[in-house]
Amino acid sequence: MPNSDSHSPAASTLPSNLNAENLPRYETLQLSLQDQVLEVRFNRPHRLNAVVEGLYLDLLDALALAEQAINVRAIVLTGEGRAFCVGADMKEHGGAARTLYQRREYLQLGNDVCEAIYRLKKPVVAAVNGYALGAGAEMAVACDFILMADEAQIGFPETSIGTCVGGGVSKILPQLVGLSQARRLLYIGNKINAEEAQRIGLALAAYPAVDLLEQAHALGARLACQAPVSIAMLKRLVNQGSANDFDSQLQQELDAVFTCSTTEDWQEGVDAFAQKRQPQFNGR
Repeated sequence: MPNSDSHSPAASTLPSNLNAENLPRYETLQLSLQDQVLEVRFNRPHRLNAVVEGLYLDLLDALALAEQAINVRAIVLTGEGRAFCVGADMKEHGGAARTLYQRREYLQLGNDVCEAIYRLKKPVVAAVNGYALGAGAEMAVACDFILMADEAQIGFPETSIGTCVGGGVSKILPQLVGLSQARRLLYIGNKINAEEAQRIGLALAAYPAVDLLEQAHALGARLACQAPVSIAMLKRLVNQGSANDFDSQLQQELDAVFTCSTTEDWQEGVDAFAQKRQPQFNGR
């Protein structure tokens, strides 16, 4: 857990910039920051980064920091060791004596994390370095982009253990891969490799394991160069677009364009284009 009394600090207490000195230390995560890209690494390699309550709480805290920090423009989510995240830690769950209410609260945390990733105003890249199963796959699907190591595998084994997916997967996955492929992945629950994940549109790209993080950070750095307000507007529009009718989406796009036109970044973009130079956006 972080060195604080709460996993969800008030916005007024969060640093406006993150650096090596004020990056928090977590029991279940490792954080690093380079070129405005915050890497958040699951750090339970002895359990293949299986999820426990503390990991969810730490991750919610880290995502709140990333949202608030002005100098964080993109996030890379990955795992330490040979897995991204293999889902719930069944050993801990098996030994835990939870009330029904506590069970519901734990499940809610999983949804909260996926929702936080999905609704974050900044792009999130999942660098799937190994197995991404169950809750791990749910978190990956909530990200804006999935990059996979060639030998990595992703899957939703819930039906094989008598449970069900969460985190919005039943909505997001059909949008990514189509209804027929989503049914196959969710109903049968077989793991698929990086090549197939890329072929069906679940993964953006696959790379040799030694190149995965470099490629993920390169994508994050490229995203970090774009206008932050524009990215935030587009992420909301794209993620909500399937729920809106055409007229509503047109109106929301109009509102987004108008909002962008009121920012300093819009003027910077216009000036940079006229002066034939790279724009330097500040997120205002």
